[in-house]
Amino acid sequence: MAALPRLVCASSVMLVVWAGFCSAVCVEVPSETEAVQGTHMKLLCISCMKREEVTASTVVEWFYRPEGGKDEPIYEYRKTNHEFPSRFSGRLQWNGSKDMQDVSITVLNVTLNDSGIYTCNITREFEFEIHRPLFTSSRLIHLTVVEEAGEDFTSVISEIMMYILLVFLTLWLLIEMVYCYRKVSKAEEAAQENATDYLAIPSENKENCAVPVEE
Repeated sequence: MAALPRLVCASSVMLVVWAGFCSAVCVEVPSETEAVQGTHMKLLCISCMKREEVTASTVVEWFYRPEGGKDEPIYEYRKTNHEFPSRFSGRLQWNGSKDMQDVSITVLNVTLNDSGIYTCNITREFEFEIHRPLFTSSRLIHLTVVEEAGEDFTSVISEIMMYILLVFLTLWLLIEMVYCYRKVSKAEEAAQENATDYLAIPSENKENCAVPVEE
């Protein structure tokens, strides 16, 4: 049954990719908000640009705020990657795209202490002939790190729906089999009755039945 959640996830990914091709440039997808201790967690940050805005210089700043604490810089992209000294030292990996619309980072070997709020700030300076306007945007990710992965509610619903579908199909097949069996039985009974009635007819009447009467 574990294959079904994977199928649902794969279908979701394909839907997102298809939507990305249908749109002009990209699709803004929210980041996951739960990670399992000891795994790698990608903090997804996507900032789409219009076609006429593709030519731009981009600065990306990542901040982390623990529960009840203050924002502290942990990572920066300004033409080159720079990792600030923090609890994440040596555990941050850049996952941004070449067009700088995806400016995500990955936290390696996540710990329980990595729970908190991550902020992704994007500053773009667009290169127009007359002026160079600046635009900024932010993404907040409330990350919770757990010791073990819990069963996804969507997976549970998918499995329940699968069982309901199997029961429905089984009942439908049984009904079809009973219907076909009764239909065949009635046809055989009718054929048997016709054969019996034919055998009960006298020989001379059989010949009259077999030869058509001409006027």
